[in-house]
Amino acid sequence: MRKQYQLGMTGLGWVIVLGLIGFTAMITIKMVPVVMEGITVKRHVDSLKNVPLITKMSRRQILALLQKRLDVDDVESVKRKNIKIERKRGRLIVTIEYEIRKPLLGRYDIVAKHKNIVDIISN
Repeated sequence: MRKQYQLGMTGLGWVIVLGLIGFTAMITIKMVPVVMEGITVKRHVDSLKNVPLITKMSRRQILALLQKRLDVDDVESVKRKNIKIERKRGRLIVTIEYEIRKPLLGRYDIVAKHKNIVDIISN
């Protein structure tokens, strides 16, 4: 008699593989908006370098400009308290430090911490 060897996966093997694929898909679906929002904020912070005479603007004007740009792209994680504006020796330093927290599964959350800094030298 010839021995027969199993070919392929068992039912339990398929359940485990599909479970891992599903879990990975769920994490990806939850993470994509968080990552995209971080990229959007970075883009807007970096774009401040292209604003003419930004080093002459008041803190309120810079905050309004930045908040308007973030509102257009529907960024909800950045609040005014997360934006820090400093002036040092002819330089303008804008720092945005914030945290995005999204529910993942039950009591577990996805947490992403972002810190974006732009250093603008006045001409």
